[in-house]
Amino acid sequence: MEEQFLIVGLGNPGREYARTRHNAGFMLVEKLAERWRLGWSDERKFNSRVAKVGRGGRKVYLSEPQTFMNLSGKAVGRTAEFYKVPPKRVLVLVDDADLPLGQIRLRGKGSSGGHHGIDSIEQHLGTQDFPRLRIGIGRKQSNVREITNYVLGQFGADENELLGKVLTRASDQVESWLDEGIEKAMTKFNGAVDSGRKEK
Repeated sequence: MEEQFLIVGLGNPGREYARTRHNAGFMLVEKLAERWRLGWSDERKFNSRVAKVGRGGRKVYLSEPQTFMNLSGKAVGRTAEFYKVPPKRVLVLVDDADLPLGQIRLRGKGSSGGHHGIDSIEQHLGTQDFPRLRIGIGRKQSNVREITNYVLGQFGADENELLGKVLTRASDQVESWLDEGIEKAMTKFNGAVDSGRKEK
């Protein structure tokens, strides 16, 4: 029997939230679907968009919960249960304001770090023991905790080139996680993405 994997991008549905910092997880899972030439279907029983692919003898499901960020766990829990994917094979792609833009960090488990989408998934999976790939979006002021307006804002024109490189490298990391396992994927890809800019 094929091993089943679930890759979940977190974000908020709706045109007004597209390309916002809080939707970095959506952007990455959409990049994977584009790379693998997959089509999306609306799965109302999960309240999610889902794409499916066979890859290296594994069945891989991509998911975009349509519940809004803070209720993501409801959709993720239902999807994982239906496809019989254990938490250790549920990879969550998520924005992280405590990492600067240009940094990515894969971990096998851990705390939510105050991210409400991760909080919700922990609640519905009943564990913190699932991998998550954090995509740095930075924050303007490191001492300010209330950043709703910032994370719901669009990436700036000056950030888009670096963001594109981040999404490409993070996609490579997801493929490494699938093909080589989490330890190699962490070692090879965690850290800063080369912005290509020369220091003056």
